[in-house]
Amino acid sequence: MDLAFTPQEQAFREEVRAWVKDNLPADIAHKVHNALRLSRDDMQRWAKILGKKGWLGYGWPQQFGGPGWTAVQKHLFEEECALAGAPRIVPFGPVMVAPVIMAFGNKEQQERFLPGIASGEVWWSQGYSEPGSGSDLASVKCRAERQGDHYLVNGQKTWTTLGQYGEWIFCLVRTSTEGKPQTGISFLLIDMKSPGVSVRPIKLLDGECEVNEVFFDNVKVPAENLIGEENKGWTYAKHLLSHERTNIADVNRAKRELERLKRIAKAEGVWDDSRFRDQIALLEVDVVALEMLVLRVLSAEKSGKNSLDIAGLLKIKGSEIQQRYAELMMLAAGPFATPFIEEAMEAGWQGDFPGGEVGNAPLASTYFNLRKTTIYGGSNEVQRNIVAQTVLG
Repeated sequence: MDLAFTPQEQAFREEVRAWVKDNLPADIAHKVHNALRLSRDDMQRWAKILGKKGWLGYGWPQQFGGPGWTAVQKHLFEEECALAGAPRIVPFGPVMVAPVIMAFGNKEQQERFLPGIASGEVWWSQGYSEPGSGSDLASVKCRAERQGDHYLVNGQKTWTTLGQYGEWIFCLVRTSTEGKPQTGISFLLIDMKSPGVSVRPIKLLDGECEVNEVFFDNVKVPAENLIGEENKGWTYAKHLLSHERTNIADVNRAKRELERLKRIAKAEGVWDDSRFRDQIALLEVDVVALEMLVLRVLSAEKSGKNSLDIAGLLKIKGSEIQQRYAELMMLAAGPFATPFIEEAMEAGWQGDFPGGEVGNAPLASTYFNLRKTTIYGGSNEVQRNIVAQTVLG
């Protein structure tokens, strides 16, 4: 295992750092560094800037218009973007569905869908979870019946992140009830402007409508929007979930938020409390350990060895770290972080507090929001079972 970066990789890091510094809008970076609300325009604006450079599909091979970067270069790109205060790339298009279209879609589908994803012009959503089908994803009931040259889709998806902005959605749909549940699932691309598609926001604990319910009522979907073969969607779904769970770990955001935690602790006067500083140190050890785990995977991929199947392990530890740094920020800010005030998520509004660090006002919202991380993307309890079976044996 070689964890040292080569001179070429260090030069690549400097190139990315300089480009991001010159092209990341300052107002967006301010919002990210202070955990303020990002609008659809903020996220789309950064996506289009990356798309114009050819870096939105930063993990794509050159044959599909990507930069063809190595695993290490992709990691360095993600790290530099996170530390600079760039928003996370909304993953559903470039990180999740695009690799599925590349691997299992036909040439016509690749030519039709990939350019809009690469440019950041088309917003994709993910239609996996349903009421009663979360971690047990194989039990999906949303039905797609083949009728000539189209499918008729009926059912519901839930917890659809940023689905209110979605223009297209990739869905797992039930096309057969024969045999095991996994063998009757297909992977379908659906235009969210189609008649019969409706979206209902779900207001979360932090006051945001980040997730949604999506309903399909006799939605006609052209059969040409089926990826791969009918009833083989479970195979494609597993391919996608490995990308999702690695993405959820988000070690680079954890490194950025660790520095923010230190700033808050110093401003609030708790940095000199050795017991509190011990808690920050323990968190930093976990962040470094997570980064080493990620680098182990990259090192194996770089050397051509079989990497560990540890997407679930990355998800478990990464999500717990996110919850821990949010909790420590709340503890550092003390009473100045206690109230949840929805207006605090707007840039420039810091509350009418007699003191306290600038940027404390949104802490409660972030704390509440990150309670979800150990549940979505496959709950951590289920992930532990999977790790026990596939990694430990």
